[in-house]
Amino acid sequence: MNTNNKADILLEKLKEDSTEYKTLETGDYDLTEKKNAIRSLMNIRMPIETSDELLKVQDDYLQEELTAKGIVALSEIPTIKEQYDSKSPFADKLSLWQGDITRLKIGAIVNAANSQMLGCFVPCHRCIDNAIHSAAGMQLRAECNHIMQKKRMQYGRKYEEPTGTAVLTKAYNLPCDYVIHTVGPIVYGELNDVLCQDLRNCYESALKCCVENDIKSIAFCCISTGEFHFPNGEAAKIAWETVLNFLQTHDKAIERVIFNVFKDSDKEIYERLILHQ
Repeated sequence: MNTNNKADILLEKLKEDSTEYKTLETGDYDLTEKKNAIRSLMNIRMPIETSDELLKVQDDYLQEELTAKGIVALSEIPTIKEQYDSKSPFADKLSLWQGDITRLKIGAIVNAANSQMLGCFVPCHRCIDNAIHSAAGMQLRAECNHIMQKKRMQYGRKYEEPTGTAVLTKAYNLPCDYVIHTVGPIVYGELNDVLCQDLRNCYESALKCCVENDIKSIAFCCISTGEFHFPNGEAAKIAWETVLNFLQTHDKAIERVIFNVFKDSDKEIYERLILHQ
């Protein structure tokens, strides 16, 4: 069965599963339009019960999509010592990698989540929360919902995940072992000490989560930049310093920390930090 056939089957299953889009006309869609429709229907789907049949069709489709993108193993990512001849402390444990974080076959990737912890509901939105949930599959939203429901039973029905914490989930159709979700600070006006400390807490909490769960490698996205408006340069500096400080006391527990960037501008920011050590 080719990709087009798998997309057709999954799209029909998602339409059947939907209340609002059962009659969506997709017969003349090309493959790109089918893929966008599939992602959109997954993005807007509430964390309701999912049939085993739908999950199997989804998993087959997502695994083929992952194979097409290409899995990147940890062994393929050079350290900054290898790549930049860096003399930085822990240069043999740090990497800078530009690309799609959902391709990484490592211990854990970090998701910049929102306080509802259910992923992004905006169809095909370009945020990393959307990308991770879309590649992982509907099971990830269901697990996040289960975690949040338990917390709301404990802390009240209006509970939202605080800024700077870390929540561990399975990775499902992602090649990594786990996803660590953290809610970064949102910058509405000027940057201040509280926002900076909140961002440090995101990195520290994720690293502590790794130590507590024997996760040896982790990839950080650029938490709170983009949609959350944290200045990219300051965010990278905080990330860099927080990771180095953590490794001072936990270097044996963590084998590799990857600073994952997508934009050229963020890569340049991290390269300046690496080369000025």
